[in-house]
Amino acid sequence: MVSENAKAGIDQIFIRAARASLAQNAADTVAIEPLTMVQGVDTTQILVLTVASYAFRLLTIFHFNDDGATRDYFARGAPGRDFAEVVGEIGNLCCGAMNRELGEHFVHTGMSTPTLLSGACLPFLKELEPAHLARHRIVINDALVLHATLCLCAYAPIDFRVDAHAEAEATGELELF
Repeated sequence: MVSENAKAGIDQIFIRAARASLAQNAADTVAIEPLTMVQGVDTTQILVLTVASYAFRLLTIFHFNDDGATRDYFARGAPGRDFAEVVGEIGNLCCGAMNRELGEHFVHTGMSTPTLLSGACLPFLKELEPAHLARHRIVINDALVLHATLCLCAYAPIDFRVDAHAEAEATGELELF
């Protein structure tokens, strides 16, 4: 059982993390809106990342097409890098922010390695019997359109509240100990 507060919290955490990590520079805008599950998403590839604890497994799935506009945007500053590597790093930043925030509510959260799959895998999400499924449309700089699906599988009752006014933690800084 996943409470409505927890479902809203998962979506809020994702939106904050995506806004903070998908923009490639401070001037970029990232708009995110929810979609219904019946609205089709035409995509050729998906990037799957998992945040898990003893109580749940949350798959964050980024949908994209490996086209020129997407490649150019995400490979800024490193045009020769492999596209899967670039989107994997960006996905890791987003899920790392989600993992940190979920870690405030759950103990022992961890992340998976990014996995790039064919978009043909999406219909099989129902086999996981998710307790919560949400889809979002992401528009960067009013031009580049991506989609994301959140698939939450619960192994125990989940209920928590997220501060709607909290800001995502900055990522990417190097810490020295």
